[in-house]
Amino acid sequence: MMRVGIGFDAHRYADHRKLMLGGVEIPHARGLRGHSDADVLLHALADALLGAAGLDDIGTHFPNTEDAWKDAESTLFIQRIMTMLGRKKWAVENADLTLIAESPRLAPYREAIKKSVARLLRVSPDAVNIKGTTTDHMGFIGREEGIAAQAIVLLEKARSKRKR
Repeated sequence: MMRVGIGFDAHRYADHRKLMLGGVEIPHARGLRGHSDADVLLHALADALLGAAGLDDIGTHFPNTEDAWKDAESTLFIQRIMTMLGRKKWAVENADLTLIAESPRLAPYREAIKKSVARLLRVSPDAVNIKGTTTDHMGFIGREEGIAAQAIVLLEKARSKRKR
């Protein structure tokens, strides 16, 4: 059995914060505002994973009303979600993530992000694709007020072995 999940997230820029994308710190003048580290790529990925497995959404499991998640690294969210998926016998087949931003440019960090995401998902880097696009200066992203991300994942359920 296979299932597909789609995730989306967006965060405003914030001064005096690190910019985390896919578990990698990116040199940039501003970070993103959020209760956790606001890693927009990993938040979209979290929702895609949870959605594919029928496990609600990131806010259900890691609510921004709980102090436990204040300034938490989003890599922790993915690690916990992968444990949940393992208990349900789901494994990631592949993931495709898209960063939507005018800046920073993704190209210099693409491989580091791909390796980081692959490690978190327990897959080979060739099972992860990282893309970047802009909105051609339209909307809140075009005005450089924030960043958005989309993710899609394919999960496969482990087959139980039949006794002969």
